[in-house]
Amino acid sequence: MNREILKLAIPNIVSNITIPLLGIIDLALMGHMESEKYIGAIALGTMIFNVLYWAFAFLRMGTSGFTAQAFGEKNKQEQALNLFRSTLTAFIGASLLILFQIPIEFLSFNLIGGGQEVEQLAREYFYIRIWAAPATISLFAFNGWYLGMQNARIPMIIALVINVLNILFNLLFVFGFGMKSEGVALGTLLAQYSGFATALFYLKKDFNWVFRYWQWKAITQLSKLKLFFKVNSDIMIRTFCIIGVFSFFTSKSASIDDTVLAVNSLLLQFLFFFSYFIDGFAFAGEAIIGKYLGAKDRDNYHKAIQKLFVWGGGLALLFSVCYYLGGELILGLLTNQEALIETSNQYLPWLIAVPIISFASFIWDGIYIGATASKAMRNTMLIATFGLFIPGFIIGHNYIGNHALWLAMLLFMFGRGFFQTIIAPKAIYRLL
Repeated sequence: MNREILKLAIPNIVSNITIPLLGIIDLALMGHMESEKYIGAIALGTMIFNVLYWAFAFLRMGTSGFTAQAFGEKNKQEQALNLFRSTLTAFIGASLLILFQIPIEFLSFNLIGGGQEVEQLAREYFYIRIWAAPATISLFAFNGWYLGMQNARIPMIIALVINVLNILFNLLFVFGFGMKSEGVALGTLLAQYSGFATALFYLKKDFNWVFRYWQWKAITQLSKLKLFFKVNSDIMIRTFCIIGVFSFFTSKSASIDDTVLAVNSLLLQFLFFFSYFIDGFAFAGEAIIGKYLGAKDRDNYHKAIQKLFVWGGGLALLFSVCYYLGGELILGLLTNQEALIETSNQYLPWLIAVPIISFASFIWDGIYIGATASKAMRNTMLIATFGLFIPGFIIGHNYIGNHALWLAMLLFMFGRGFFQTIIAPKAIYRLL
């Protein structure tokens, strides 16, 4: 079982680690510019696209769970149809984003705060990166499908292609052509389409048989579509809670001042870096739990849950120790601005606690997604968001300032894992 988990987790970790590496390099590039406003512009622009693209993250998660269960059942037709339904949804969604980009931009910048110059730079970033939508959203579907097919190698290759090229493009545009935040956006655009081409290449090369099952009537079968959108609507609500939390966090940071926005943007990289490591095991959980549920293998289903938590807990402990010993060193790699480093040091204890507090929420997410227990996952997310995160900030912000944002974030992470544990006997263990 450990070997099976690692076979899926390690490629996912390699895939995921390139994502925060890219974010860190983007911030480091802007952090070494003459003004902190470039960091703020990247933070605001990224926040908008997190809202837009994370809204479609259900395509990866829902596709992964359904496909893994079809894989366990050895149902090739349903495996193929899951991919077709997901990619069709992705293209429709991406087309709508591009069509309505002007009102989306107007609404976004009327909802978030920030200095005038920061907002102008972020707008330039937005109008370039929005054209990556078809590739970015379709890749959610492809990556979820490949993972459900118990293949983490291809998503790893796709991620490496995207993020290595993104870094190279960004370095070229920023240092080679003298561009700033708009160069980062253009690099992202080109890299996303490179990843999309890679996903199509491997589909044709290794899974060409799926095209035999292309049947419009089967793809749009009402009962299957209802189940697909029911599960995915729950996941979408769950995702919107996460979007809301991080958007609220960034918006409140910006409303304090540009320095706090820059500081919190730097510190969030600690959280994201851990999340992409622990998500390697969560993604493995999606594939393994879905497979054993589809195959109705009760013993391995329960054993997999236990092993996933052992790996997750060990990884969390390792990260907390690393952040305790090397937090200030990491900050020094992110920026050379002494004022930002000095201010960031005040909040490092929150980041040291993040891995231990949050690892259970990530592992449970993978298990719930693999089991397509979407309603239960949605409900726990709503409780953590509106029962812990929002009250935590409201109560604390008048007394401890920016610390209240980090307190609320830890309450949110803890609440997700705690409530998922409470309802797991009914939502997860009774399925087999």
